[in-house]
Amino acid sequence: MIFNSLGSNYSFKFALNSLFSVGKDSDSEKLKNYLEKRYSGKAILLYKGREAIKLALKLTNLPQNSKVGITGFTCYVAYQAIKESGLKPVYLDIDESLNFSSNKIGEAKALIVQNTLGNPCDMENISKICKERNIVLIEDLAHSVGTIYKNNKEAGCVGDFTALSFSQDKAVDAVSGGALIIRNSKYSKYAVGELEKPSLIQLLKDRFYPVFTFKIRSLYPYGLGKPLHFLLKKLSFLSKPLEIGGSIKFQSMPNWHAKLVNVSFKEFERVIKHRRGIASIYASNLDPKILSKNYVGNINLSSCIRFPIFVEKRQDLINYLKERGIFVSDIWYDAPVAPLRLLSKTNYEGECPFSEKISKKIVNLPTYVNVSPKDAIYISVTINKWLNTK
Repeated sequence: MIFNSLGSNYSFKFALNSLFSVGKDSDSEKLKNYLEKRYSGKAILLYKGREAIKLALKLTNLPQNSKVGITGFTCYVAYQAIKESGLKPVYLDIDESLNFSSNKIGEAKALIVQNTLGNPCDMENISKICKERNIVLIEDLAHSVGTIYKNNKEAGCVGDFTALSFSQDKAVDAVSGGALIIRNSKYSKYAVGELEKPSLIQLLKDRFYPVFTFKIRSLYPYGLGKPLHFLLKKLSFLSKPLEIGGSIKFQSMPNWHAKLVNVSFKEFERVIKHRRGIASIYASNLDPKILSKNYVGNINLSSCIRFPIFVEKRQDLINYLKERGIFVSDIWYDAPVAPLRLLSKTNYEGECPFSEKISKKIVNLPTYVNVSPKDAIYISVTINKWLNTK
């Protein structure tokens, strides 16, 4: 069985570490020092990546209803962070790169770039315009830890702020966790305030999530994984990457999460090399007509958190793959502000026609450490067979 998410980053060893790890203050301090050195700024450890975005916006001290430019192909939590900061989201349509170009920026007072799926945006021109117009630049690395811009700078080393997420399915996965790096010292003068502690129930869910998902995946071939998954979801025992309801709080990262993040960063170069290798296999073996030339051309620069293809009748392909043991139904993204079921809760009014087109066709293939080169070839061959039946 091949899964696109559902604990795909976890080994049995990681699951045990998550369950029994006892973090110390020194683990958090070690992570903080590492992030400050890597991204050249002041690090604040948080419980979620969305908190980092909201905190960055708070520290900008922008006037109420100031416009914040955001990729018109993103997650609801980015919209939520902007709205809860008393600011106005402005959607910037994407092109084939899945990012917006520098000529889309308009009158934004702040800008959030995400390097969609790890594919680097046109940061050289974007950062130039931001400096000329005094626009606050926030680099959201939820997709793109390890991405390299074409000016040879690492993502996260350019903007005024860098937001990181260490949640489920991310390039650095500790079940939960986030961080904000204040790179522009003029924003360090504003008070962050006291951070809340995450609830004990949520932390218990985080503890058990790698164990539960590892067990679900291992039992799927025997017909037991699906009912176990259904039961755990029904009982709300599984930690969710996207919790809807209530406002975004500023919460502290527990020491044991920091310990898991440190372990993940220690393995990071090996992991990103693997992801790029899997992406290269897809690029070499899949029918070129369903690929993005821009994405394929940037594999050596990308974090390759997933590999996008673009097909008509997407659900038919998803069903076809599912029948052959390949589960890729968790679409990134199914709307300009995803998930689609939450689009009506936003102020989106059709500003991003290309994003709408892409969101109906995109399927993201897995590049996780648990996907082997043999798996990637099998996935490619299976998709090509489906295409030949059309």
